[in-house]
Amino acid sequence: MTARRRQGQLRERFHQAAWQEPLVIHTGQPGRRGMLLPDAGPEIRAAAGDVLSPVPNSLRRAEPPGLPELSQPEVVRHYTRLSQMVLANNVSTSLGLGTTTMKYNPVVNELLSRSPKLTELHPDQDESTMQGILELLYRFSAILAEVSGMERFTFQPAGGSQGILANALMMRAYHASRGEAEQRDEVITTIFSHPANAAAPATIGYKVITLYPGPDGIPELDALRAAAGPRTAGLMMTNPEDTGIFNPRVAEYVEVVHAAGGLCAYDQANANSILGVTRARDAGFDMCQFNLHKTFGVPHGCMGGAVGATGVQPALVPFLPSPTVEFDGTRYYLDADRPLSVGAVRSGLGNIGSTLKAYAWVCAMGAEGLRDAAHMAVLNNNYLLQKVLAIPGASLSFAATNPTRRLEQARYSWEQMAAETGIHTTSVHDRMIDYGVQGYFSSHHPWLVPEPFTLEPTESTSQEELDEFAAVLGRVVDEAHQNPGIFASAPHNSTAGAPVRQGFKPAMTWQAFEAIRDTAGT
Repeated sequence: MTARRRQGQLRERFHQAAWQEPLVIHTGQPGRRGMLLPDAGPEIRAAAGDVLSPVPNSLRRAEPPGLPELSQPEVVRHYTRLSQMVLANNVSTSLGLGTTTMKYNPVVNELLSRSPKLTELHPDQDESTMQGILELLYRFSAILAEVSGMERFTFQPAGGSQGILANALMMRAYHASRGEAEQRDEVITTIFSHPANAAAPATIGYKVITLYPGPDGIPELDALRAAAGPRTAGLMMTNPEDTGIFNPRVAEYVEVVHAAGGLCAYDQANANSILGVTRARDAGFDMCQFNLHKTFGVPHGCMGGAVGATGVQPALVPFLPSPTVEFDGTRYYLDADRPLSVGAVRSGLGNIGSTLKAYAWVCAMGAEGLRDAAHMAVLNNNYLLQKVLAIPGASLSFAATNPTRRLEQARYSWEQMAAETGIHTTSVHDRMIDYGVQGYFSSHHPWLVPEPFTLEPTESTSQEELDEFAAVLGRVVDEAHQNPGIFASAPHNSTAGAPVRQGFKPAMTWQAFEAIRDTAGT
């Protein structure tokens, strides 16, 4: 047993596993099976009849799909090897992906979500047979209503961006019900809000007005007053913004938009610092959205398991996506008879497995636990902030004019270091991987902060891990001054070097990946 690692100690001998692992489509042999499905039997066959008859011939495959045929051990080895080649949250210190909260996700909640009581449910089965999950959705809606001050929530949206889209759809439906949909064709957002606050309303035809920061890092009220008017449908903004700066005048922003006749939507993607501290309703917002896969302890799931829980004030409840979960005092049921609803934004009832994990996480934390998590996230962020700013060449955005503490994250800049060494923020990130820590997502487009990097420790990162992360940053900056050539092909201890990872990153299908790999000669 090795001695306990010292604070700030580096993983000098880190080296990631690198398997020459083929694509799963190329593994196995014809006839191999990982499991054998039981025969349906004559009774089920007779009851089901010809299950293919409703499918038109034009939609049927001419031949069976070419699926891989593997035994269970081959499947386990394949995916275990792939997992060893990923520097993920469970194996390394990861302080966010730019503005994406990456915290510890309790493993026990994975067991809950895999229970047959949930996995064997079907969204079209009789409501009397799914009272448990309907009750869970109804109860969790009430919990998030208490956390946010909203009236009701829907869990249909499959991620924060779709939650923002749902808000934009309800915003449009609300104005349509008042005969003002054509007149109110503009949505206002801020440049440091999550990009979906501009993209989502734009996809349904809104013109987007983007406010840029003033000297203190947040848009000035006069700019909002100039933008708001009779064409304003609403305001869609994140707070704290993606710089970690909380807008202390947000209630005044809401008043300006309300005075112009618009609605206000609060994107709470960065809510990890304000749980139990402040609520969307307290600032006057009409609607809001939480990312369960960020703030509420649910894995991101490679963009597939996300939930954008979307809540509204009483006046907007009729516009919620359909169906909603209702309770008549005796039973829970689905209400699809909603003439003002924007309709379904996703099939079924959303990613119920992820919603269950978030519900379990909140029940385990309790009200005080949620508040403690927020306080710890802010403490961790400001502790790390002092460590980072002690590194030569690192600076904090808007620090000269906005000295207030950042909340759950902070956006820094390597502008000085890049000018001195020629090493840019993307290269710093790549080199950090050689020390076994996950760096930061460094796009942050548009780069209003030059050479940006954003860190978000969350409440589940220990002091030792923060010290280690800061020590890695310090070592990498030293290398930038003393040995900048080492960055050209970094990371050296990872499974994919810079030429493949940077030059050939997109691979949308396994066929495209093969073509890219053959072209790259790797």
